[in-house]
Amino acid sequence: MKMERKRRKSIEILAPAGGFDSVIAAVRSGADAVYMGEKSFSARASAKNFDDEELKNAIAYCHIHGVKAYITLNTIVFDDELDRLCSAIAAAAEADADALIVQNMGVARLARQIAPKLALHASTQMSVHTASGVRALHELGFKRVVLAREMSRAEIIKAAEIPVELEVFVHGALCMSVSGQCYFSAMLGSRSGNRGACAQTCRLPFSVGKSKGGHALSLKDNSLIEHLGELEEIGVASAKIEGRMKRPEYVAAAVRACKEQRDLGFVTDDTARLLRGVFSRTGFTDGYFQGKIGKNMFGTRTKDDVLSADSGLLSTLRQSYKDEVGNVDVSAAFYANIGEKPTLCVTDGEHTARVTSDLICEAAQKVALTEERVRAQLEKTGGTAYKLTKLGVELGENCSLPASALNSLRRAAFEELDKKRANVHNYIINRIEPDKIIPYVPAAKRAVRARVTGTRLSEGFKKCEYVFVPLFVDPLEIERLVREGYSVGVEIPRGMFGREAQIESRLSRLKEQGINHALCHNIGALYTAKGLGYRLHGGFGLNLVNTEDLLWAEEYGIEDVELSFELTFDRINRLGGSIPRGIISYGYLPLMLCRSCTNMSEGISCKSCKNQSKMTDRKGKRFFLKCDGSCTEILNCVPLYIAPEELSGLSTDFNILRFSVENYVENVENIMDFTPISMLKEKFTHGLYKRGVE
Repeated sequence: MKMERKRRKSIEILAPAGGFDSVIAAVRSGADAVYMGEKSFSARASAKNFDDEELKNAIAYCHIHGVKAYITLNTIVFDDELDRLCSAIAAAAEADADALIVQNMGVARLARQIAPKLALHASTQMSVHTASGVRALHELGFKRVVLAREMSRAEIIKAAEIPVELEVFVHGALCMSVSGQCYFSAMLGSRSGNRGACAQTCRLPFSVGKSKGGHALSLKDNSLIEHLGELEEIGVASAKIEGRMKRPEYVAAAVRACKEQRDLGFVTDDTARLLRGVFSRTGFTDGYFQGKIGKNMFGTRTKDDVLSADSGLLSTLRQSYKDEVGNVDVSAAFYANIGEKPTLCVTDGEHTARVTSDLICEAAQKVALTEERVRAQLEKTGGTAYKLTKLGVELGENCSLPASALNSLRRAAFEELDKKRANVHNYIINRIEPDKIIPYVPAAKRAVRARVTGTRLSEGFKKCEYVFVPLFVDPLEIERLVREGYSVGVEIPRGMFGREAQIESRLSRLKEQGINHALCHNIGALYTAKGLGYRLHGGFGLNLVNTEDLLWAEEYGIEDVELSFELTFDRINRLGGSIPRGIISYGYLPLMLCRSCTNMSEGISCKSCKNQSKMTDRKGKRFFLKCDGSCTEILNCVPLYIAPEELSGLSTDFNILRFSVENYVENVENIMDFTPISMLKEKFTHGLYKRGVE
């Protein structure tokens, strides 16, 4: 027999809603909070999402039921969209959202100006996967941080030491890439995952090793529902369900399972069956949380998975939330005397609604109004959020009042209470427009920088403004490069999972050796390097795309930035701010940052891989896999190359040559005029600089 466990504290159950039907399913199934997307700036653009009026109605419905509502503005936003962004932030505040979930530091910067009291949650799109990243955002004033799905239990425990709310995905789809670091869909078809337009490239066939037709990028869905108790004990504030693009029945099943696990200590067999049936990719995985990353994490949606979600199962789930749920306890008092207008007063303990009838009580000619009759009419709370737990009745002798008047009083009182419960915050909203952007004027002479993977460099690299080498190359080799006249900086790994102590230790050692420059691709890397006194250089992984982003970067103390390669040349030239900026002008662009290597889908070990693997798509194109011992970068099948004459027309201060797989780097003679066409036979790409992204 399953025993109930003693609850020590209550973790929030946070449900997704792609439309109002899902809001209803979530609330009526027992969610504590709901997150939903604003129409224009949501990382799930294919979901229905909500316009301004729908947002107000959805949030009001949540608040009436005592459920919180968080609004996602978690995409990268371009300068030409900032006016609409300001309107969206104001609309969320007007609708009385409990928080904004944001990816973009420029969005956060504007939100603070428009609605200073509106709480900010850092989206998982910020790629926060270290305690240092959590601490940085806490110090920047964020109320909550949504952690990367790839974090282990031990890593979450470390993050929980910081006094900020943590949110962890406990059920739903797993992207192969760390969120916010996937450019695969954008590069192949201009549908950017950072813009909510992901084409789910990872669900297509990709093979590694000798296999053909495999799905090396398709992971099973994540499920940590059975670990809710552990997450509570760790101190996680919110258990998040993924799925704004899924049907309301899925939302109902997932919320129901989480609620049972939290409140009972187990998920009933019936609910487990419904949850697996409504959506599954050959089962679920908790591999990241358990620290057991391997072949068993991979899976696809099979025919059996699809057929399991039959009409009977969906009908059962719809029945579970078809009726309004009275989850708000209220007490009431009714007063009636001859010659007076009867009054009903209803309270939830915090808000009180007092309504008076238009009718005057008269003396009864035949049958007087009784307390039993009053109770029979006023206790009809079906169709509302309320459950009447206490009713006081004071009746004068021989009063007469029609049942319609009692019903009208009841409806009016609950409607008034609805209004009071719906508006929780009363935010002060500053109506602002973004400042007119003055395009940046770069330095007269453009510098060249390089990012390399090793330390065997030709003399040509001495002309680079900076040469960034991986943090974990041999410190003695770095010392040699400095001694020989190279301007060396270090690139902190994009994937820092579980390696914070080693990273900080290595940075400290190199600082003592005279290394002062750090290339940082996430907020955790910036925070760590800044604390050690490094000069900060913002990498492409920060996804800086608009002027507000650049103003934030300068305020944070970043010296210069690599602009996102999802920007077009035109948008680059229209950026404002005064921080120096540059673009990647050559390299096999990283399309994904993965903690679970694609080789694991076929059980290929790191020893046999030797960091020389490639992945093949259904058209025969081959993508490089580069592993740093912790994470794997999937590189594009062809290199990016921007010619000097094209660079000359850009408002940038430097360009970056990003060497990852080349075996001729040590032979480059003149880095200032680097032209790889004569060295490589593959075709080149302009990436997204000309065609842009959706």
